[in-house]
Amino acid sequence: MIHPIEFQLFAPYNKAVALIGSFSAWEDIPMQQGEDGYFRAQVELEDGTYHYKFRVQSKSWFVEPDQWLEVVDPYATDIDNSTQNGVVQIKNGQKIVDTYIWKHDNKPLPSDRELVIYELHVADFSGGEPDRYVRGKYKHVVEKLDFLADLGINAIELMPLKEYPGDYSWGYNPRYFFAAESSYGSTDELKNLIDECHARGIRVIMDGIYNHSESSSPLTQIDHDYWYHHSPRDPDNNWGPEFNYDFYDENLDVKPAWTFIGDVVRYWIEEYHVDGIRYDAARQIANYDFMHWIVAETKKTAGVRPFYNIAEHIPETTSITNVDGPMDGCWHDSFRGVISGHIYSDMFDIEQLKDVIDCKRQGFMGASNVVNYLTNHDHNHVLAELGNRNIFNEEAFKRAKLGAAILMTAVGVPLIWMGEEFGECKHNTQEQAKIEWDLLGNDLNRDLFEYYKGLIHLRKNNQALYAENINFFHQDPNSHVLAYTRWNEEGSRVAVVANFSGNFWAGYTISHFPANGTWHEWTGDYDVESGADNMMIDLAEYEAKVFVWQG
Repeated sequence: MIHPIEFQLFAPYNKAVALIGSFSAWEDIPMQQGEDGYFRAQVELEDGTYHYKFRVQSKSWFVEPDQWLEVVDPYATDIDNSTQNGVVQIKNGQKIVDTYIWKHDNKPLPSDRELVIYELHVADFSGGEPDRYVRGKYKHVVEKLDFLADLGINAIELMPLKEYPGDYSWGYNPRYFFAAESSYGSTDELKNLIDECHARGIRVIMDGIYNHSESSSPLTQIDHDYWYHHSPRDPDNNWGPEFNYDFYDENLDVKPAWTFIGDVVRYWIEEYHVDGIRYDAARQIANYDFMHWIVAETKKTAGVRPFYNIAEHIPETTSITNVDGPMDGCWHDSFRGVISGHIYSDMFDIEQLKDVIDCKRQGFMGASNVVNYLTNHDHNHVLAELGNRNIFNEEAFKRAKLGAAILMTAVGVPLIWMGEEFGECKHNTQEQAKIEWDLLGNDLNRDLFEYYKGLIHLRKNNQALYAENINFFHQDPNSHVLAYTRWNEEGSRVAVVANFSGNFWAGYTISHFPANGTWHEWTGDYDVESGADNMMIDLAEYEAKVFVWQG
């Protein structure tokens, strides 16, 4: 059966647009412009799959005036990379993305403050072992979900998924904002990955690139300066044409960049059921009005489902998350800088440590306002940094454990960069760098994995660790020892004693211990008594003891 299918393109100040496609033998189908700025054309089509593009008289400054260009639909949900054509599927007279049926939408998911996030890059995470040059796909991540569930994480943060040019990329150069990266698999396979995450109680946060696009993205070809700034505002931090969130078209009462990115965000929430967004380069976006609006749109679209909006604003600022701030949380890069500085060297700055372990000292209001990490995709793995300083083997893994203990017990939401949990030691690179899963066969690596697993279990099951309460009850600048306690009003309490020195302290007395009685040392699985407000323990070099109150 044949149905009328409408194609449209918003190009309010372009003189002419034509539709071309496999359904017209690539001959022009004239499109008519309405008062709303949209060019439209209807085509009688049977159910099936069709390739198409628009021919546009461009208004972009880098081509001849009114030059005709072939442009992909900015709203295309599928791209044929060999031809750079948009692809549309018609079923029962309607445009569809695929026929996937969701199975686990009713599964309860953790709140923002309960999250333990795992950042991963699909291409490098898994798949094709032992050939390190085989690209990972959505289906390979699914194969590792039981591993991640065993580790205990309850959120994955996927590096950008929007279609980018070329064979390999981190994805921070999106060309087509409505199309999922096809080299990772089909849209069905991406939805299955998200669905299988939800089946395991794992939320899915996507990395959103809304500061800029890749230079050949369709909107740049149609009318560059209608959607983008004419030139980079900060040439030293420019990754492509920058969306202009300040521009308002009075004639049509529209903010073009707001409208486009709003449509993008709503589409990914509705079509792919994502549970949060990390906003790349939020400092460069530099428009809190837009951020307030887009965050409100995400909440409205997600409905009753939890949705976490995280800004990558480097350096972090409290203004982006506090009372008048637009975001739920932000990457806490000073945490990385301070904690890594202490585990990579013999430095000991008590005030710096206290500031990043308790983000409220920096002016943040709550635990979900910051996402803490030891490293991420922009930095070397911890063991790689330690290796740069000639710290290897047992000594390196001991320091990695110290960092993990602080990460999992500090105020804030913890994030792990893929492989960190078992001692991956990759240096930061935008070349292919597949995770070396064989490392889990080594005793030190497996021991670090079990250490992370135990701390994540504690983090998720002791509500003191996702409250805001913290007190630094012991600080010893001579011995490089700092101790703090976390608690909630229901009586859960955790105490952490951290030795940031290369010395073994035998019979070390911790003063002002928060309660007298029995405490369970979580990482070593034994009980110890405190009395007279003190506790005496042996404290190894670069070691953290994690005590859970038993009463």
